Amino acid sequence: MTSKSIVITGSTRGIGLGLAAEFLKRGCQVTINGRSQTSVDSALELLKKEFEPANMAGGPGDVSDIQTHQDLWNTAVEAFGQVDIWINNAGIAHSMMMIWEIPLEVVQQVIDINVKGLIFGSQTAVQNMLKQGYGHIYNMEGFGSTGRKQAGLSLYGTSKAAVHYFSNALTAETSDIPVKVSTLSPGMVITDMILEQYDDDPQGLENAKKIFNVLADKVETVTPWLADQVINNDKSGENIRWLTNIKLMTRFATARFNRRDLFS
Repeated sequence: MTSKSIVITGSTRGIGLGLAAEFLKRGCQVTINGRSQTSVDSALELLKKEFEPANMAGGPGDVSDIQTHQDLWNTAVEAFGQVDIWINNAGIAHSMMMIWEIPLEVVQQVIDINVKGLIFGSQTAVQNMLKQGYGHIYNMEGFGSTGRKQAGLSLYGTSKAAVHYFSNALTAETSDIPVKVSTLSPGMVITDMILEQYDDDPQGLENAKKIFNVLADKVETVTPWLADQVINNDKSGENIRWLTNIKLMTRFATARFNRRDLFS
């Protein structure tokens, strides 16, 4: 595979960190990002145990601050000369609560990071990719991107519905310039972010485990496939979706015979 320089926001844990490891495994250069220098350093130390340190870089910063994205671009270019792929992965969830119960500061954080952060990242990536003459942006979709609804997830779902609309609009806006835009849909993945939704509701988590064990996957199952798809895709407007409708229906149909335990 041709080596690529890849930037991933929100990549010191979860799916972002999993993608970083898979891209490094495939010989790419990866620039990671986390909110603090401590989180970035910890993630880099973990990756250095398995991969070549010369192929990785990192920068701290809050994605709701547009300067974070330019700083991250500069870090990647200084280390690797260019940015071939930019992945807007940073996102946060919230405890399962009805919309009228969610504190104002949580509403602001979710919109700032999941929506504004992704828009700022896309703006920065497009502006810089235009200067270098090429590049591919990927936006991370999630629950709500397809219009699904669930009590307690109205805020998070709204933020991901916005990601879906924005990504389609940006794909159209970039159709005549040398910048491509696509989306990643990892499906239901067991990460700290998912589990933190149930911090105040342990019984709710026990109940949710039933559906998680049918539909969800672990990071190490999903990220190798996503990484391969990203590296091999050259089309704008692609929705790289792990949990397709066919896979979803198959898992429901075979759940009685194929018992899974993702929490053991």
